[in-house]
Amino acid sequence: MAQNAGAWMGEEEEHGAGPRIAKVLLPLPLLEAFDYAEPDGLALAVGDHVVVPLGPRLVRGVVVEIRGAAGGNRALKAIAARLYDPPLPARTLEFVQWAARYAADLPGRPLAMALRGLGMVRPAPQRRLSATGLVPERLTPARARVLAAASQPLAPAELARAAAVSPGVLKPLIALGALAETWEAPERAVEQPDPGLPGAQLDPSQAAAAHALEAAIEGDAFSAVLLDGVTGSGKTEVYLEGVAAALAHRPTAQVLVLLPEIALTSAVIDRFASRFGAAPAEWHSAVAPARRRAVWESVARGEARVVVGARSALFLPFADLALIVVDEEHDGAYKQEDGFIYHARDLAVARAKIEGCVVVLASATPSLETLWNAEAGRYRWLKLAGRHGSAVLPNITLVDLRAHPPERGEWLSPPLKEAMAETLERGEQSLLFLNRRGYAPLVLCRACGERLKAPDSDSWLVEHRYSGRLVCHLTGYSIAKPRRCPHCQAEDSLVSVGPGVERVEEEAARLFPGARLAVFSSDTVSDAAAARALIESMTAGDIDILIATQAAAKGHDFPHLNLVGVVDADLGLRGGDLRAAERTFQLLTQVSGRAGRRERPGRAFIQTWAPEHPVMVALAAGDRDAFSAVELAERRAAGLPPFARLAAVIVSGPDLAALNGFCEAMARAAPNAEGAEVYGPADAPLGLVRGRRRKRFLVRAERSVDLAAYMEAWRARVRPPGRIRLTVDIDPYTFL
Repeated sequence: MAQNAGAWMGEEEEHGAGPRIAKVLLPLPLLEAFDYAEPDGLALAVGDHVVVPLGPRLVRGVVVEIRGAAGGNRALKAIAARLYDPPLPARTLEFVQWAARYAADLPGRPLAMALRGLGMVRPAPQRRLSATGLVPERLTPARARVLAAASQPLAPAELARAAAVSPGVLKPLIALGALAETWEAPERAVEQPDPGLPGAQLDPSQAAAAHALEAAIEGDAFSAVLLDGVTGSGKTEVYLEGVAAALAHRPTAQVLVLLPEIALTSAVIDRFASRFGAAPAEWHSAVAPARRRAVWESVARGEARVVVGARSALFLPFADLALIVVDEEHDGAYKQEDGFIYHARDLAVARAKIEGCVVVLASATPSLETLWNAEAGRYRWLKLAGRHGSAVLPNITLVDLRAHPPERGEWLSPPLKEAMAETLERGEQSLLFLNRRGYAPLVLCRACGERLKAPDSDSWLVEHRYSGRLVCHLTGYSIAKPRRCPHCQAEDSLVSVGPGVERVEEEAARLFPGARLAVFSSDTVSDAAAARALIESMTAGDIDILIATQAAAKGHDFPHLNLVGVVDADLGLRGGDLRAAERTFQLLTQVSGRAGRRERPGRAFIQTWAPEHPVMVALAAGDRDAFSAVELAERRAAGLPPFARLAAVIVSGPDLAALNGFCEAMARAAPNAEGAEVYGPADAPLGLVRGRRRKRFLVRAERSVDLAAYMEAWRARVRPPGRIRLTVDIDPYTFL
């Protein structure tokens, strides 16, 4: 057991009750919580952290129920110890257990997410030295400088620097009693915001939305709100006023703001700091482990009043949650695809209902599920009229690549190149958008036609010219680009097919040799600090042409950006994904909306081979409502979400014959239920990953069917043998 897990109980407390049983949930993939005997005097409560025996080892768990032991007829193992970490609040436990049922998963999986901060190392106490008033008999000039500088407690290194001495001068002064040694607890992880500071000047549309949001928060009841406004309409300023209202409503209120990407946190945190005079607590994978633990504890104690974080922040142990904001609620990054599978937007609504608080879903391109709920009156719908101030929406031009094809070996059409030249001449910025990392998405041999793939996988290797490697973005497999074809051994026969952002940058650099270029993708921006530096350079006007993946399409405000060029608008429409049209419309609307967010109107050139496609027509017309109405009508006719629900089952194994046999047995075991249909098994689009063959089932159920209960009943009827794995995804967002 890790020593940093918490403090072991030192002495017993009298509670005066008879023997009791504690039901303890463990953060492990187990079917249920286990019963343990409570030792005399331990006085446990629901939410307490404990150490319990599990087989030959001791593990951490959380008490989820306490009951009397009267009538019990079986001997139970006793709890080994209580841990004095902040207990999980009752509503957090309720949410964790609800999430497991909703996802048809084991309850220990979401609990492990809720306890993730406690796995981090606690920040160590900090050593301080200060003068005691005693003066040693031998007072050298160096010692005198130390004692003068030590009038207030300082860390040893700070004291040595302040006195301009080596650290060796300090040790004798401590031994002589001239310096006192103390230990201070680490700094608190959070600053306290001031909701009374003045906010931004709101236009009438923003003010009306902010007042409605404030009224909902002061109602102290669950309410779901769609904050709907075009790109640049000032949604952030509106929900900041909602945050201020929540913080002012009661002194213990806490707020959670979810963001889809780490790259967005720096800009949002700056806006929070400007509005409230203090930065919010951060929660995402780039935060140092010790600080994440400090944030977790501050949230549980109620000290962290505002948290900005990624989807996993939804599982933090809030003591008094008053408001949840899901910014860019439509974004697919809110879907967790491995481990505990969930969609943070949907779980945010559920957590708000459990907490009895307000949840705000903010977007310029809301998901069809959210629009449907708003149209049905389940969510309150707050609309912002247009762009804030004098800014207007960009003019969108569809570039028909059949009429204006790029030159051979290029990817930018003549109209787009001409627009870029004009933009550069005016001293303004351009953004070229292509949602494809690397240099080329496919490398093949022109001698034998072999397409290079990752070993034991159906995933193509993507060429990265910056690193000179071929990378599988699914499995992480990477090799240096070979000179010979691995299949036929032909030399210098490998060719790059299609463009990635690196290839587009190469073309832009050739066309505009004097321009300052940068690439914004997960390959070039590896962490939050790098993202912040690039965003600051773009905002300051130090970049002329930014070539970017979807990382640049999410909420950034570049004041000098007046031209957006979409290199391949048809990319997201390929394949049989039921959400392909919706996602393409959302993504292209968002990236186009980066242009012209100040006084000068912006332009967006969208290159497409199918300008007659309904998505392209709606984009050119700027008619989101018409697109949504048509898409919802098609979904209704087909009986697809949001008018029905889906669940996916992926079954995988290394042996195809054994996998097929199990899938056939699983199909026969599917429960018969009115309103539920099972399709499959069928080969998954990615049929081989890391040596494992993959099959999939799809379940379509009417909304009246308890889909999670159906999936639990089905899974209870089958037991995957040997190395076969089974994964359930409620409300899937990808179909690979």
